[in-house]
Parts: sequence; C-alpha cells; structure tokens
Amino acid sequence: MPRFIVLFLALMLAAPAWAASPRDSLLVTPAWLAAHQHDPGLVLLHVGDKKAYDRKHIPGARLVDLDDISNSSMAAGGLMLEMPTPEDLRTRLARLGVSDNSRIVVYYGQDWISPATRVVFTLDAAGLGDHTVLLDGGMGAWTREGHAVTDKATPTVTGKLSPLKMKDEVVDAAFVQSHLGKPGYVVVDGRSAAFYDGVQTGGGSGMALHKTGHIAGARSIPFTSVTGADLKFLPADRLAAVFQRAGVKSGDTVVGYCHIGQQATAMLFAARTLGLKVLLYDGAFEDWSHRNLPVENPSRRSAR
Repeated sequence: MPRFIVLFLALMLAAPAWAASPRDSLLVTPAWLAAHQHDPGLVLLHVGDKKAYDRKHIPGARLVDLDDISNSSMAAGGLMLEMPTPEDLRTRLARLGVSDNSRIVVYYGQDWISPATRVVFTLDAAGLGDHTVLLDGGMGAWTREGHAVTDKATPTVTGKLSPLKMKDEVVDAAFVQSHLGKPGYVVVDGRSAAFYDGVQTGGGSGMALHKTGHIAGARSIPFTSVTGADLKFLPADRLAAVFQRAGVKSGDTVVGYCHIGQQATAMLFAARTLGLKVLLYDGAFEDWSHRNLPVENPSRRSAR
C-alpha cells in the first residue's frame, strides 16, 4: 500500500472516536439532508441553470449561480471569474439568505459538480467553511433515493451576516511562481488531461485563447478524476491514491488552478476531504496566459 495512503489511514485511526473526519465534516448524504431539511437556520443552495431549477429542485432550496458569488471583468479586458471584495461578498451571501448562524448545504442541480464546489470554496474563503457542507451526489443522488422535489420557488429571505473574516486561500501568479517546486507545496492543474497535455487549447467563445499546455512544473489531477460515475466523491483510499500518484504527500499544501478558477475547486474540495490544506490560483490559466508566463506542452515533445 502506498505510503501516503498508510499515513492517511493512520491519522484517521488515531483520531478520537468522537471526532469527525474532514470528509464527514464536508459531505452529507441525501438521508442526512432529509432528516435535517427543516432545521432552523438551514440554508439550501441549488447551483445550476434557472430553467432546470424551475422544473424541479429540493424543497426549500434557493437558486445560485456563479454570477451571484463572483465578479467578471472581461468587458474591460480582465478575467472571467474572480473573488469579490469582502464587503461585496458579504452583501451577496446575505442576499442568498446566509446569516451568521446558518448551516449551509450546497448541491449541484445537474451533472456538473465544479460550479457547486466553487460556491463551497467561496463560502470557505469567506470564513464560513465550518457552516458549509456539500450534498454528495447532488440532485441525482437525492432523486434516486426517492426524496421529494418541487417546482415552487423558495421565498426570498435576506440573511443577517456580520463582516466577513476572510481566509487567505486565494493566491496570484507571483505566489505560484515562487512556490513551484517548493517543499510542502504542489501546484496542481485541475483541467481535463487533454488541456494539460496540450492536445486542446482553452479559451475562445468570446475569450482570448489561452496558451497551450500547462504551467511549467505543475502536476495533473483532472477534476473529473475525483468522482465516480454516480457523481459522488471517491472513497477516501481511492482519493488518497489519486493525489499520491500526482506527487502530493500527507501535509502538503495543494495549490490548484484550471481554466478560470472553477474546475480546480472540485479537485481542491477532494483534497480537503483528505485533510490537505488548499489554495486556489483564482486567475488560473487565463491569467497565466495573459501574463505570458512559462508553460510546458507535452504534445510538442510527443510530436517530435
């Protein structure tokens, strides 16, 4: 058994019987949600398309999309997805019904996990991570287990939220450059392998094309590799093996990036379930490309 998995399992066994594992504090099941659906202070966030939400959602859920919790400065030649200022984010989260005493459950309404994990990451960066969990398997798991859905919109309620105590979880290009290859830090590309390998190039559709390849020295853990066909996160031992193969050791900090700062959050969420510290390069490969910083393109090597 790989040393990383042995260390991870040893930590789990050494924890007190009453202590929840990182995974248990981050993921909940449909059965858990059904039992707590009417708890005072519960805020249920449905991440997805409005048309799909209007057709069906979990009773009590509020619709949220990435525009609700992020900024875009593309019109001014900037980036597509960025963290708002603390005060702006506080206003946005309160508008979604989040208060100081809220217990927040986030779920994906369709078969795309990373927008939901971006919402979870944002809540954690806002200092609300201890109050936030993700529904493992999303809407699909909820309906497969026979729980009720509705097409009735949830009434709008504005929360009462104190000034945020933001966590230092967002980094920039200079941080990534200075920590590439530094002991204790692993820069991980969360995009699909075709982009990492230089077979495909990101951008387009109104965005400038990105560079082809990946940040020089970065490792690869595609965001699709941390969940199964049922869109539930892989068991802890299999997740540990995924990170170990990418060169991540117990105690490392995972610095994640992707195209714009969305897909990598699924990979970073998986890392958090293993107890790893995570950071997000929010500008991601879009920013790296704009800055004309060094990349590696494996497809060029293989073509020679």
